[in-house]
Amino acid sequence: MNWRAIWTIYRSEMSRTFRTLVQSLVAPIISTSLYFVVFGTAIGSRIDTVDGVAYGAFIVPGLIMLTVLMQSISNASFGIYFPKFIGTIYEVLSAPVSFLEVVVGYVGAAATKSLMIGLVIYLTANLFVTLPVNHPLAALGFLVLTCVSFSLFGFIIGIWAKNFEQLQLVPLLVINPLVFLGGAFYSISMLPPVWQTITLFNPVVYLISGFRWSFFGMADVSVGFSLAAIGLFTGLCLLAIWWIFRTGWRIRS
Repeated sequence: MNWRAIWTIYRSEMSRTFRTLVQSLVAPIISTSLYFVVFGTAIGSRIDTVDGVAYGAFIVPGLIMLTVLMQSISNASFGIYFPKFIGTIYEVLSAPVSFLEVVVGYVGAAATKSLMIGLVIYLTANLFVTLPVNHPLAALGFLVLTCVSFSLFGFIIGIWAKNFEQLQLVPLLVINPLVFLGGAFYSISMLPPVWQTITLFNPVVYLISGFRWSFFGMADVSVGFSLAAIGLFTGLCLLAIWWIFRTGWRIRS
């Protein structure tokens, strides 16, 4: 393993983040504040508690997951697609760097940026509500696994995409609706029985439920199922990356 090559790719991607600090960190803070104004104040004034938790605090895990999922995919997909678009990817391909090292460098940077944004949103949320974390290690574990798995997914999208429209296709048309329909802003126990059953087919439900359990000790589905879901998704993404590597599929512009 060429750790110097991995570090070079990682450092390059992270430096791009700090060059666009407003877009990378300030924008999520503003978005989170707006969500609190709309959902926490307007809707929260009509909903006192959900399963004994103040509504303003209840939506925080969903808000963090919403942003982390989108940012993980966006960071990883753009990170590998942009070098393809401008042609600098050939500098990486011509270097003595394996495909695995390229994956680790780009995915590691994307996951780190998403984790930073998730922590920033958590700190921002504490300005609005009292937010206990009953299981901090579990919360961090869920957050890290989500960042890594969806960064792997975003990397795959970045390889597949041939234009910027395809780059945004999956996040906007698939992931975003799944998060909003996956209990980010409500408990699925509030739904009619038929819709509760249908919602359980949404894989994002298990991520949000497990992450919310780490905060409040309550969940819509078993924590074991949540861990199994994120583990299965991570495994599938790793399998897809391995298949790309084994079949010799090269990154091309």
